[in-house]
Amino acid sequence: MYILIKLKSSLSCYFYIKKKNKKNNKKIKIIKFDPIIKKKVLFIEEKL
Repeated sequence: MYILIKLKSSLSCYFYIKKKNKKNNKKIKIIKFDPIIKKKVLFIEEKL
């Protein structure tokens, strides 16, 4: 079973929507490309 989460950029208002396993209760922190800033930045998990 999966839940949907929002990965929000730490430097802008841009975000990704991603599936996450329900059993994994750790918050996701990942470095991805932010098209607004045009750099790789840290994205932090938030609830939808």
